[in-house]
Amino acid sequence: MANAHGRTTHRSTRKRKTRIAAAAGLAGTLTLVCLATAQAGQEETARPATDEARSAAPLLDVNYKDGSLNSGIPGLTTTHAKAKDASYVVKSGDDHAIAHKVTLGNPDYVSDGAPRSESATNALPAGQIHVGDKHRYEFDVLLKDWKTYEPGDSQTGDIFFQGKHAGGNKPSFYLMTKRNSIAFRSPILGLQATVVDDFRPYVNKWMSFRVDVSWTDDKTGYYRISTRMPGEPDFTLRKTYDDVQTFHPENPTDFGYLKWGLYRPDESIEKGDVPTRVVHHDNIRILDLAQQ
Repeated sequence: MANAHGRTTHRSTRKRKTRIAAAAGLAGTLTLVCLATAQAGQEETARPATDEARSAAPLLDVNYKDGSLNSGIPGLTTTHAKAKDASYVVKSGDDHAIAHKVTLGNPDYVSDGAPRSESATNALPAGQIHVGDKHRYEFDVLLKDWKTYEPGDSQTGDIFFQGKHAGGNKPSFYLMTKRNSIAFRSPILGLQATVVDDFRPYVNKWMSFRVDVSWTDDKTGYYRISTRMPGEPDFTLRKTYDDVQTFHPENPTDFGYLKWGLYRPDESIEKGDVPTRVVHHDNIRILDLAQQ
């Protein structure tokens, strides 16, 4: 594995930080930073993100420590793609992470009619989304041996994390690679913001993301997206959308859920897209902001 020594040290440190986060939150005095309202589609100055949920117990913690595809959590959905290596466990620091692989043009990497391989929380009550919920979603992602964009390449992107409405609806939001950047999108609302300007220095390194959502069926909700790049001590707020309807399925449904892995909906060999992509995920956590 590329950068094995450095990566192991980084992941070991990350795991230790995860275990001591609650204690650190109680031991120190935390500075809360006001979140300024941003108009949809406008970029805002990056600033430290709030840590109001640092001491909260997670509703769901998927850390793959036991080395299994479902992280030892009965009901956690694993990939529906048929290829044996569409989803597999890899070493990560002191324990493990999950890898998802998609090869275009190969039907064994097709799931639900599209080239993708994903894990999901649809069958887990603790992983479901309902109107009125206020959740924090945190996860680590590594773009494994990622071929970066060059002028003239196909400009389609790869989705690696979704907040999805059930029942075949479009997602509420997702995070995706877009050329050599990473973007947050809410497709039905027409929202898009770059949250990582250039991920090329971080290929084969772990990046951390946080998405806070107030789930509403009227225009009183919010999305708040933060990142922590390798070497950074804490999360930095990258984008806020306030006063938006975050629970907005096109077809009736009672709940939503999370998906992580690799989804390549608009890509094909014919378009000149990269044939095979691999992405790793770890430390997927859901925290309840409503209890703060």
